[in-house]
Amino acid sequence: LLEARLQAASEPAHNSALARHLLDALKQYGVHSVGFYWPLAGEFDARAAISVWLAADAQREASLPVVKERSAPLEFHAWTPNTPMRIGHHKIGEPTSGRIVIPQLLFVPCVGFDSHGYRLGYGGGYYDRTLAAWPGETKPITVGIAYEACRTQAFLREVHDIPLDLIVTEAALYPRPVD
Repeated sequence: LLEARLQAASEPAHNSALARHLLDALKQYGVHSVGFYWPLAGEFDARAAISVWLAADAQREASLPVVKERSAPLEFHAWTPNTPMRIGHHKIGEPTSGRIVIPQLLFVPCVGFDSHGYRLGYGGGYYDRTLAAWPGETKPITVGIAYEACRTQAFLREVHDIPLDLIVTEAALYPRPVD
């Protein structure tokens, strides 16, 4: 899946279509606060699309995850295209804003995904831990970002795995099936 994702990510047309679908998902949910991720090799880089979304309405805010310590839930700190960044855990960029944000919608990177709304990540469990410990009563809308080449029929799941509400690819938006 990592190789398939790298290949798909190298196609400019895939990335353009994925950016359009990401903006479609934001329009569909009508939220004003979004958490997303700093891209690693092969992951879709959502920064340009999020920047366009932010520029359309001054009331909107975006945030990126900060790893305070390994094996702990993520914190989301305010981000704009002009926010200074630092290198954090796992050599991933983190905003230096220090302002914690509780996003209404959370974009989650996917190494792979299945037809039931489950994702495969890198195995660190950060997003599962974060969602399990989410502050307040309302969990965020969870939207996986993946490439169509990384779609599979089903994954073996563990008890702590949580299906995503929607998965966005360059080809389509896949809502979680109703059980």
